[in-house]
Amino acid sequence: MPDNYKWKAFWTVGLALFVMVMDFSITFLALSTIADEFEVTLRAVTWVAIASSLTVSAVMLPLGRVADLTGRKRFHIIGMILFVAGSVLAAAAPSLGVLIGARVVMAIGGAMGQAVVMAIITAVFPSNERGKGLGMLTTAVALGATAGPIVAGPMLEFFGWRSLFIFLAVPTTLAIFFAIRVLDDDRIGSTRQTTRKPYDWPGAILSAAALSLLIVTVSNPFGFDWGSFQIIGGAVLTVVLFATLIWWELKFSSPIMNLRFFQNSTFAFSTLTRFLGFIGSSATFFLMPVFVQSFLGISQLSAGLTMFVGALGMGIAGFMSGRLSDRYGFRVFTFIGIGTLFVTGIGLAFFTIDTPIWVIMPVLFINGLGMGTWMAPNMNATLSVIDRKDYGSVSAFLNLVRNVGSVTGQAVTTAIIAGVMAARGVEVELSKLADSADGPAGEAFIDGWRIAFFVLAGFVVAAFAAALVTQPAAEKPQPNPENRQPEDGPTPVSAD
Repeated sequence: MPDNYKWKAFWTVGLALFVMVMDFSITFLALSTIADEFEVTLRAVTWVAIASSLTVSAVMLPLGRVADLTGRKRFHIIGMILFVAGSVLAAAAPSLGVLIGARVVMAIGGAMGQAVVMAIITAVFPSNERGKGLGMLTTAVALGATAGPIVAGPMLEFFGWRSLFIFLAVPTTLAIFFAIRVLDDDRIGSTRQTTRKPYDWPGAILSAAALSLLIVTVSNPFGFDWGSFQIIGGAVLTVVLFATLIWWELKFSSPIMNLRFFQNSTFAFSTLTRFLGFIGSSATFFLMPVFVQSFLGISQLSAGLTMFVGALGMGIAGFMSGRLSDRYGFRVFTFIGIGTLFVTGIGLAFFTIDTPIWVIMPVLFINGLGMGTWMAPNMNATLSVIDRKDYGSVSAFLNLVRNVGSVTGQAVTTAIIAGVMAARGVEVELSKLADSADGPAGEAFIDGWRIAFFVLAGFVVAAFAAALVTQPAAEKPQPNPENRQPEDGPTPVSAD
């Protein structure tokens, strides 16, 4: 394999990942404008974001297994085509319902892309440079989050929210072209199976149902009382579905996810750290656009520049920590990153209508540094105990953990703020929140905001505790992809 192929492959799939992340950051910034056009409340408009995250979470793991069976190149390209189709539909959406449907189509395409990106990178980078590759992925995520506010601010200001989805289709189309030209299944670690194994349809259905019901129950979009039959029944059924899924996956010969990975303590606790960390950090990029636009009344352009600094911090830290974790290990960077998240999260809890921008922006920048510092080393810790042949399913699983953690955190924070406002009888449309900032609605929003960040700080503390007990393990020897000849065929990817 040519020495520079790993970088060709990285830039090809990195562009697709960049667009998918930019999509999420753009959507968060556009929520207030979308709510204004369709005249809906915070609870309703957040479904534009939650439905997308819910879909990704429901289909990520089953699609990761499909990628193993069909080949990563074809799978990646089909996903990007769906993403473009959904973007065009979203731009033309005549109602909130159609927009949410379009976001589901985009999410399916995005999930297909996310399911293979990490697997491709870990396949083309040698094991002693894995942190570098994963750190660059974190930087691509940060660049997408950075570009989102920069692009969304002016476009929302001058062209409206529909132009954002047309914009997303352009680089995605370019990514499809590069994928056709650059990606080679032999070189990116796709499966070449001499015996086709059966697809785990029961596991796919059970995982999608369990994860969907979990998120719907936690987010409570229909506003049921928390002690109602619907919520309690949803929680009980969720437990039953997960228990059935675990029983089936341990029994089936070719599961969508090999749950015996969790017998390794490093894998188990680094995964727990990842899940809790994303719950605890999810509200920053989700709630801050609402805070600066709908509550402080700042323009879309200024809001975009404000959010830019957090993503910039994440990009800088991700670039450095991934490389350094190859040399010094993952623990110190995980501790520093998660500790920084806790400190800045407490700071965010005390923001009010009088907090100046010159205070908000440094806190967001430091928060971004914390995010970027722990993400790549945490992934490196998880993958250090996994055979290269299992990177495909584990790549999908780690993206699933991130998405489920993020959407759970978003649902929790939305439920807390909306619940506090509803309890005081002051639920208002987002577009009118700034006009009520000095009144009962503003007080209820800030009280809910503070409670939400305190709750999330508890999750961050739990993530730190999980990181403390995550010990380095003896790394499995991996073949060097730079030295593998294409004619030898790739290492099979399976969960067996």
